[in-house]
Amino acid sequence: MTPATRTESAPSAHDTVYRGLRGRIMHGELSPGQPLTLRGIGAEYGVSMTPAREAVRRLSAEGALSISSSGRVTAPELGHERIEELAALRSLIEVELASRALPRAHMALIDRLQSINARISDCIAHQDAVAYIRSNLEFHRTLYLRAQAPAMLAMAETVWLQLGPTMRALYGRLRHKEPPRYHRLIISALKAGDEPGLRLAVRSDVTQGLKMLLG
Repeated sequence: MTPATRTESAPSAHDTVYRGLRGRIMHGELSPGQPLTLRGIGAEYGVSMTPAREAVRRLSAEGALSISSSGRVTAPELGHERIEELAALRSLIEVELASRALPRAHMALIDRLQSINARISDCIAHQDAVAYIRSNLEFHRTLYLRAQAPAMLAMAETVWLQLGPTMRALYGRLRHKEPPRYHRLIISALKAGDEPGLRLAVRSDVTQGLKMLLG
C-alpha cells in the first residue's frame, strides 16, 4: 500500500469532527440554543480551527447548527412552524420506509426490534435521555434499512439530525415511564403483515411526541 493510498483511506480531521458532532447533535447531547466555539470543538477533537470550522459549516448547511451574523454557533432552537414541518416530513418519509420494509420483515428483524425496545425500557428506567434517543433512532433505522431505499433513509436521518436538540427538550417534558407504546404496535403489525396497521403505528409514533411541543 502506498502512502497516498493510506492517506486516502484514513478519515480526515474534518470528517472525524463532522461525524462526532453529528452523532452528538442527532442523539440529543446538545440542548436547543447551546453555544459552541471553534476553539472548544478543536480542543475536544484534537484538531486545528480549520477542520472544526469546516465541520461546523457542513452541519450548518444541514440545519444541525445555527451560525449568527456575528459567527456565534449554537444548536438550533426550533419554532413551532419548523417543528410542525419536520414532524410532517417524518410522517411522510418514515411511513413510506416502513411500508417498503414490510415484505422483508423476517423474524430475525422482529427479534432485533424487540431487543432494542427492551433496551429502551432500561434507558427510561435510568432516565438516560441521550441513550433513550440513540436507542429510539436505532429502532427506527433497523426497520428502515430493510426498505433498501438509501436515499429515502438519508433524508430521514437529516430530519433526525435537525430535531436532535428538540428531542432532548421533549424527553425532559415527557418524563417517560414505559417504552413507547407505538413501538409495540409496530412490532405487532410486522408480525401480522398488516401494512395499514404498520403505517398508522409509525405515523403515530413519529408525530405524537412532537405534537406535545406544539400544544
